[in-house]
Amino acid sequence: MSITNKVALVTGASSGIGEETAKGLLANGYTVYAGARRVERMQQLTALGARVLTLDVTDDASMSTAVGVILQEMGHIDLLVNNAGYGSYGSLEDVPLQEGRRQFEVNVFGLARLTQLVLPTMRALRAGRIINIASIAGKVGEPFGTWYHATKFAVEGLSDSLRMELRPFGIDVVIIEPGAILTEWNGIAREGLIKYSGSTAYSDSARAHVNMMASADRGSLPSPPSVVARTILKAALAKKPKTRYATGGGAKMVLSLHHMLSDRAFDGLLRLISSQAQKKEVILDEPLKSDA
Repeated sequence: MSITNKVALVTGASSGIGEETAKGLLANGYTVYAGARRVERMQQLTALGARVLTLDVTDDASMSTAVGVILQEMGHIDLLVNNAGYGSYGSLEDVPLQEGRRQFEVNVFGLARLTQLVLPTMRALRAGRIINIASIAGKVGEPFGTWYHATKFAVEGLSDSLRMELRPFGIDVVIIEPGAILTEWNGIAREGLIKYSGSTAYSDSARAHVNMMASADRGSLPSPPSVVARTILKAALAKKPKTRYATGGGAKMVLSLHHMLSDRAFDGLLRLISSQAQKKEVILDEPLKSDA
């Protein structure tokens, strides 16, 4: 498909899904602005033609400046890919509320604020597309992922409501629901889980859950981030995109199981999987930093 003067902003573009999405959009003719806190990690994207922006989705001034730069240089933004995020893990009892609030700041409020900033121009042009990266975690629960899952459930509801609000203005809202993906996300989540709940009343279950997550990350289930990026590109290029796309890493299988099983039966399935990891040693990688 030939693209002429289409402008995209991709957040969390210094690694993983965001980086691969930026590459795909560049290859399909978009002018891509790649935003992240760690701009030093985006040299490859710069070499491919991306325009790199320092972007912190917890800082209103950073977001306003980034969008202002794009509008000043290009006059419009056709596509916003809200990808920046991370997974904060630990029992609800153990995780400080300050961390829970940060999880919402990164995964929900940053997404919402950037959307607010791009909408006036999109409305004026009566065209545009917003792609929000949710997760199958926005459809199913998981022990020790209370704050993360809460944010992804919020992104699902926000996106569904926003889609209806923006329909009269010709603006599409699309939800992407990845499953298990080979990125830094899993290691960061495991590290947080041990930090907050590894030595508390929840320690046995928490350590078993860390092993389950690590085993999954090393197994055949996870997909490379390019799989999700191809789905995002499909949604970006489609004349009439679907409202949501489940993609990669067993996403469709998990959602189907959740649909077929009762809540208690699904809970039991997760307990069974976790119990199989109970006797293994806790596996941790080197400390990682999230790219908000």
